Amino acid sequence: MTERATVSLGIAASVGPELAGRLAPAVEEAGFSGLWVNDTPAGDAFPVLQAAARATSRLILATGILPIDRRPAGTIVAETEARKLPQERLVLGIGSGQITRGALTRVGAAASELRDAVSARVVVGALGPKMRRLAVEASDGVLLSWLTPATARAQAAEARSLAPLTHVALYVRTALDPDARGRLHVETERYAAVPAYAANFARQGVDPARTVWDAGSEPDRGRLDDYRTGADQVILRAITAEDTLSAYLRFVEQARALL
Repeated sequence: MTERATVSLGIAASVGPELAGRLAPAVEEAGFSGLWVNDTPAGDAFPVLQAAARATSRLILATGILPIDRRPAGTIVAETEARKLPQERLVLGIGSGQITRGALTRVGAAASELRDAVSARVVVGALGPKMRRLAVEASDGVLLSWLTPATARAQAAEARSLAPLTHVALYVRTALDPDARGRLHVETERYAAVPAYAANFARQGVDPARTVWDAGSEPDRGRLDDYRTGADQVILRAITAEDTLSAYLRFVEQARALL
């Protein structure tokens, strides 16, 4: 574990390549270590990462996450090659998606195939203990999400007890603008209704709202520091009042003040 975790920014692929290409240089200039892009049915992460890659020179570019039921390993490899994504800056985050049977086997096979085919780092998004163990054993690291700071520290310590050098990244849904609180609440309720995430909250024994960062009217560095004591990398998944460049740039500036 690093003494103090780096901080990255997370966005949804639905913002599109044009916005990402204009946002990425500001993210790099602000001192964030990376840009993580959520791949969803409504948004393809690869053209967004391609636009960000063209506009930056140092920023880590990551997918968080690519569900292998929609994105088989071979397709992921083909996309990274076709778009000429810089392997030295690329992190491929994968997960099980909607697979209900054989998820561990299929994710493990996908991670192995990717590690054989690309030089980019591969991490596995994991909620439950079995998938977290597989992430540590079969990939370069684990991507945690929807956790309280205390649970994140415990899961990070558990991962390192299995593999001391494993990389632990932590996704934190974050609203730094009071006007974004409503969207953060909707996002939280939407995930809480999904069985796998509901089980995650039940294991923690907490209200889902405790696993996100609603910064209020005056964002406090203390909450970010609390997350940074466990993970190697904290990804602030930006929840903004609207999906505009100005709203995301405002998030970047607000977060920059807390680094």
